[in-house]
Amino acid sequence: MEATVSDERPAPEGPATFRDVFGQAEFRALFAANALSWVGDYIAKAAVTVLVYRQTDSVALSAAAFAASYLPWLVGGPLLAALAERHRYREVMVACDLARMALMVLVAVPGIPPWAILALLFAATLANPPSQAARSAVSPQILPGDRLVVGLSVMTSAGQSAQVVGYLAGAAMAAVSPAAALLFNAATFAVSAALVRFGLRDRPPAMTAAHRSHLLRETGQGFRIVFGQPVLRAIAVLVFSAMLFSIVPEGLAAAWAAERGGSLGSGAAQAIIMVANPVGYVLGGLAVGRLVGPTRRLALIRPLAVLGPAVLVPALFDPPPLVVALLAAACGFAAAGLLPVANGLFVRALPDGYRARAFGVMASGTQIIQGAAVLVTGALAERFAIPVVVGVWSAAGVVLMLGAALTWPGPAEVNAAVEAAGADRAAAVGAGPQPHLPGRAAAAATAGERSQRRHAVT
Repeated sequence: MEATVSDERPAPEGPATFRDVFGQAEFRALFAANALSWVGDYIAKAAVTVLVYRQTDSVALSAAAFAASYLPWLVGGPLLAALAERHRYREVMVACDLARMALMVLVAVPGIPPWAILALLFAATLANPPSQAARSAVSPQILPGDRLVVGLSVMTSAGQSAQVVGYLAGAAMAAVSPAAALLFNAATFAVSAALVRFGLRDRPPAMTAAHRSHLLRETGQGFRIVFGQPVLRAIAVLVFSAMLFSIVPEGLAAAWAAERGGSLGSGAAQAIIMVANPVGYVLGGLAVGRLVGPTRRLALIRPLAVLGPAVLVPALFDPPPLVVALLAAACGFAAAGLLPVANGLFVRALPDGYRARAFGVMASGTQIIQGAAVLVTGALAERFAIPVVVGVWSAAGVVLMLGAALTWPGPAEVNAAVEAAGADRAAAVGAGPQPHLPGRAAAAATAGERSQRRHAVT
């Protein structure tokens, strides 16, 4: 156990390479499984909207089918993610994949009524929080140290690429046969389940049956650990703040293109604005994750946090769609340099027994904040010009991120949180149903115990 703890400290040497990351057989299996599921999911989103619209001629129902995937995070993301802590992570991911496979096959059945499609989609997406929480919790067990940051960067870049590929392929497949697109998605879940089952080692659950309490209480402990520990709270504030503005160009792209598409036309303008942020994210994730060392990445968190909204402020001047796309891509590039590093640091500062629950808190928060940002800016755009809304919103984001950057903890506090989480890793599992917050054991430890902990992480 001590050997793995030492690997999780922020390393001062050069960055981990893609070879280091993909040299891990378990990561290759996890990466392939997630990439397949993501592509299938985005293909299915495009296909379902077409299928529902063809049956109902209702834009509202079509949009509801698209939005169904976000509902589980809104109504119970942290609670569902907490389930992953109770069971073996590999079993959770396999069970969720198989359940989604079966439900997507049912959605593809010819003649199924729209209300049943929506119900099945909602049921299928209930598997997303526990599956993604288990994946997040198992990742640091596969990739120690700086490999985790590079691995997270690769994963998130693959997710952005999957969004672009999935939407394009889904639109093309749905034009021919929405049912075929949905069956393709079901097949990706089947392959994903096989890759996880045979590609990942079986690990014991983070919480044994003897240590369980009420599920609501366990979920509440996830909130307490995220917002009760200063370093974790600072990361949460930074990530949530970044979500407030980075999604806005994509969320307003359709209306922006319709009003100001110019010579490109509304369709092409919407497409380049919507894909610009994911493309920028992919490029930023690959560049920063591979070319910048671990220490420098941590130092870049503050400037990149401010740069993200700052690059969108020129939208005030009503630039043409191509320039808007460049601004959105620059925002995505900055986010790619910020979020994987923050996520990696967040994971390293968490005890094993709380990773899935903390992920549920963070994932639900980002989903809710992104949706709220699009709703609020969309409502403002009903009264004011879209460029003004985006520019002013982003300027407010600069002020917000300046505040988050100024309150960001120093290196000593960050390192102390990582070391405390590493030293308390075994104790966190044995702490039972009572919350075991990072640093609590360290604060109560004797000088001799602290000496042993320092030895364990050096």
